[in-house]
Amino acid sequence: MAAPLLHLIAGARPNFMKLAPLVRALRADGRLDWKLIHTGQHHDAAMSGVFFDELGLPPPDVSLDCHGGGHARLTAAILQAYEPHLLADRPAACVVVGDVDSTLACALAARKLGVPVAHVEAGLRSGDMTMPEEINRRATDAIADWLFTTEPSAAAHLRREGHPDARIVEVGHVMVDNLLFQLDRLEAGDAPARAAEAAALAALDAAGARHAIAGRFGVVTLHRPSNVDEPAQLAALMAALGTLAGRLPLLFPVHPRTRDRLAALGLAPTPGLHLLPPLPYRPFLALWRRAALVLTDSGGLQEETTALGIPCLTVRDNTERPVTVDLGTNRIAGTDAARVLALAGQRLDELDAAGPDTAPVRRPPLWDGRSAARIVERLATDLLR
Repeated sequence: MAAPLLHLIAGARPNFMKLAPLVRALRADGRLDWKLIHTGQHHDAAMSGVFFDELGLPPPDVSLDCHGGGHARLTAAILQAYEPHLLADRPAACVVVGDVDSTLACALAARKLGVPVAHVEAGLRSGDMTMPEEINRRATDAIADWLFTTEPSAAAHLRREGHPDARIVEVGHVMVDNLLFQLDRLEAGDAPARAAEAAALAALDAAGARHAIAGRFGVVTLHRPSNVDEPAQLAALMAALGTLAGRLPLLFPVHPRTRDRLAALGLAPTPGLHLLPPLPYRPFLALWRRAALVLTDSGGLQEETTALGIPCLTVRDNTERPVTVDLGTNRIAGTDAARVLALAGQRLDELDAAGPDTAPVRRPPLWDGRSAARIVERLATDLLR
């Protein structure tokens, strides 16, 4: 008898990081078959292909090559392109991760054909319905058969929304599985780790920023439309970062979306603010794991800094990951540039006063590197019943 087949959906950069631990767990378990479906939502080499190599993911079994356009166009294109593969394979389940357009599109296509859906990272809620991700995650949860959650607040949201306990599975976070796995590789100093360190240093050299890591430094990532699409907002944030860089050198790997906006506005960095190209996962980790402070609007980086105990300021007015504030090192700075600058300065003052931090890192429950194994165990148990 053939093993039940899973479709694993990858669309955007964070999806790849979350699927890598699932692929390792599926290989180790051996009871389920699987195919990797790449929708193409992130399609350039800097944001997609290189991640398959360094994360240990095999080449995708199916590439849908859907990218570009607005949310409606992209979602519709993925729905159309994915449906024939569902009809051909009739998988036992479709596994979607996160909250990007690929997540919702593939979940919709599967559920309409009677294929059960497993949502990894279910139940996160920001309460901000202007965020496309919030709409995607709510709609995906509404039709999913398995709701795998990362933190207690996610399970509480799902119960309040009427989802039965039988569908809610608290497993921890596969993003943290991947982080701890990759950190072990870096610390072991194997050949891929040395290559990652070299790639990170090469990016610093290209930006004239090698001196920045000789002492204390910060890391910045910005990509959300609310921060980079409005010219006045982006200009204000860049000015605040320029001021902060006078005290703390900042390394800023620039997302393609942000790069395009900066070029259109003619915004150049001030001394101490070093713009880097997008970095693959491991070279980026090689940089930020030693940062004194991270400023970001990324959901994943809020979690990863919490897992390693690195101070983080989230440049957003809310977070769907409150455990990073309640138990972690994250603070919500908002999007007002003056407030972001003030909180960053306050955080640096606190670090100066505290001196070297010897307090143990507090990780949320189940953030132990075993989340993917729990997911595979539940899916295998249910599908082989």
